[in-house]
Amino acid sequence: MELKRRVWVEVDLAKLRANYRRIAAAVKPMRVLCVLKANAYGLGVEPYAAALATTDCAGFGVAEPFEALELKKVLSTLNADKPVQILSSILPDEIDPMVEAGVTLPVTDLETAKLISAAAKKRKTTARVHFKLDTGMGRLGILAKDAPRVIRAVKRLPNLDCEGIFSHCPMAYDPSNTFTEDQIDLFKAILADVAKSGITFKAVHIAASDAINNFPRAAKAPFTLVRTGINLHGSFDPNGKRALKVESVLTLKTRVAQVRELPPGTTLGYGRTWCLNKTTRVATISAGYADGLPLALTNRGHVLVKGVACPVIGRISMDYTTVDVSRVPDVAPGDEVVMLGKSGRLQITPDDWGALKGTHAYEIICSLGNRVERLYHVSRDID
Repeated sequence: MELKRRVWVEVDLAKLRANYRRIAAAVKPMRVLCVLKANAYGLGVEPYAAALATTDCAGFGVAEPFEALELKKVLSTLNADKPVQILSSILPDEIDPMVEAGVTLPVTDLETAKLISAAAKKRKTTARVHFKLDTGMGRLGILAKDAPRVIRAVKRLPNLDCEGIFSHCPMAYDPSNTFTEDQIDLFKAILADVAKSGITFKAVHIAASDAINNFPRAAKAPFTLVRTGINLHGSFDPNGKRALKVESVLTLKTRVAQVRELPPGTTLGYGRTWCLNKTTRVATISAGYADGLPLALTNRGHVLVKGVACPVIGRISMDYTTVDVSRVPDVAPGDEVVMLGKSGRLQITPDDWGALKGTHAYEIICSLGNRVERLYHVSRDID
């Protein structure tokens, strides 16, 4: 008899593809770069790449070289000719192997560009690069005031295909804040400046998921590309608009470990943060914060048992959580519990957990623990 895992996440790849199609349709004629960094936010880069490689996406974005190499291998096995782009930075000792692998690299300063050029020249190849501009993120890239000068200097270097130029927005989740509009204006001014020297780009992008939803200008000419990560999963930042009609692709489940009738006065969990005021049917479920349940759900959140919302009572432990199942009289050990996803008419989303924790869905999805089994299926090909 096969031993079942106690906690697992089911990822619906049909919904993933449907989310991609909805995003692509919303930004057309822009092309879409699918961001699969951090192992597709912890959900599995290989099945994600396999599901998306058959679409017309412009390629895939990652954060660092090991992710790039892993994704290149996956795409090779799929016979998928899609570019892989590092969206953050590249260190000197990483440049040669990345040029050899054919990864699209970010140019964050003139010195980095010179090293990429030298590596490509040594290998008698051409390295594809995108200029990364800091228009207000304050994290990485060429400062806006230096950008025209640096771009012109890099364009004179040999063995470089200066295919693209991009930036990132720190406030795109807030449609009421004008900072993102200022960034778009600044970016366009830099494009106009270098265009005087005959410099143009095939790939021009500033919009990630938040900007796609909140700032339509970021997905129109002169831009040619958008990037999306969290919206592929069907989630959003807790602030801002939800213009894209995407669905959550994941369902996080566990099983009931024990069910007991506990008398009034019983306290539950570390710190004894919950005291029963009446006889209560309490289930202990086989998942805790090591599996990704936020501690913030303690005495506030709920899970779904047989389509019924069951409150979390007592502090969440590393491996277990106690819930009130008084409204589910027939619950028994081994029964399935939905922690994220749909059960009956009810649904809990990563966005719901993010709101309780005071964070966003990115952190929730990335926090699913290593012992959470990843299962992939295709419900149906959703339009």
